[in-house]
Amino acid sequence: MEMNVSNTDEQVVAKKKGGLNPAVIIPILLVIGIAIYLFVCGNPSNFTADPRIDGVASVAFADIESKELHPHGLGMVYMGGFIVPILITFMITVIVFAIERAFVLSKAAGNGSVDNFVLKIRSLLNQNKVDEALEECDRQQGSVGNVVKEGLTTYKALAKDTTLDKEQKMAALTKAIEEATTLEMPMLEKNMMILSTLGTVATLVALLGTVIGMIRAFAALGGGGGTPDAAALSIGISEALMNTALGIGTSAIAIILYNFFTSKIDGLTYKIDEISMSIQQSFAEFH
Repeated sequence: MEMNVSNTDEQVVAKKKGGLNPAVIIPILLVIGIAIYLFVCGNPSNFTADPRIDGVASVAFADIESKELHPHGLGMVYMGGFIVPILITFMITVIVFAIERAFVLSKAAGNGSVDNFVLKIRSLLNQNKVDEALEECDRQQGSVGNVVKEGLTTYKALAKDTTLDKEQKMAALTKAIEEATTLEMPMLEKNMMILSTLGTVATLVALLGTVIGMIRAFAALGGGGGTPDAAALSIGISEALMNTALGIGTSAIAIILYNFFTSKIDGLTYKIDEISMSIQQSFAEFH
């Protein structure tokens, strides 16, 4: 019993340490996104003064909104308007949490090949070599190794228990494995909702930026006493298209990464279920 409590405590600690805290990271990424928008995309070097305008020797930050300045490179992104830093933040968030999920899931898989680990455990269980299987769990580590170790530890304890019948032992073994799996799953699935949410929200925010840009474009088209303002019209269209491009790109990447990591989690869960069934079958056969 003491060993089970110790293992459970270790798993709870591992769960709490798994992954970044969104409440802390996202505000930091928002500041970074705004800084990129203002000082990288909005850098005066990304704008060219109209050569037809006399007296313009250089471009300064205060001149960027001038109609006589022409954006190029990252300056085109800056012209997307105030929605752009939000979309930049979304993109950075997707990248940061994708890296974080990749690291956590790699750590959860353990030190070696999960497939080889499953084959070794099943082979050892078929020979009723529980101690050797526990040693393999210590070498493998990770979420898979933790769950299997908890199951095998309960397996050994129940094998020596004379107060329960076989049906009660099987129920206790199943419950121990399910509880160990439940403790590990939050670590695997943590922050996945962020990728899923951004996959949808990025498109909606981009649509908002697109609508705002088109409103400005149509306002320029009908302004000036019937004479279209070509500069304002081009800025409005540029804002609309830039928001669309950033939003669709961010959404596509978020959805792809979400599905990729979901498949990884499903694979680990399947391996855990496969070994769990082998543990139960071995116990039923030898005890």
